Amino acid sequence: MTIRGARREDAQAITAIYNEYVLHGIATFQEQPMSPEETALRLDETASASLPWLVAEESDRLVGYAHASKWKGRCAYRYTVESSVYLHPSATGRGLGSKLYEALIAELRERKLHSVIGGVALPNDASVRLHEKFGFRKIGHFEQVGYKFDRWIDVGYWQLNL
Repeated sequence: MTIRGARREDAQAITAIYNEYVLHGIATFQEQPMSPEETALRLDETASASLPWLVAEESDRLVGYAHASKWKGRCAYRYTVESSVYLHPSATGRGLGSKLYEALIAELRERKLHSVIGGVALPNDASVRLHEKFGFRKIGHFEQVGYKFDRWIDVGYWQLNL
């Protein structure tokens, strides 16, 4: 597996992975599939904020990605980011998420950021284990804040100070 910085030409493959979660999972609360053009705009927004967006490739096929985004818009939050990791369904359970997260955290440390926050739609034992493996600790739990697939969903927040 190779991990590298995302490029605009990755938008199609990133969109395909993300839309699997939009249509079939609760890892995102987005309910309508995205277009590659929308993904390209998100890639541009991440780059313009000087934040990392990484992709993982196996045999010249994009199998996952991880990125950081601004936590909130106010200036005082500028050293805090939110992290996201998504894998193609065929790539789960093989440690690829851990490798992506490790690379993302290293990039965030290089950028002198202070805090990383991971939001997890619950239940999601795999995501909780992933965050805690890297030293994130649970700092909050919001009950029934998302509604998707005809049910209420809780969200937990994990934080890592770099």
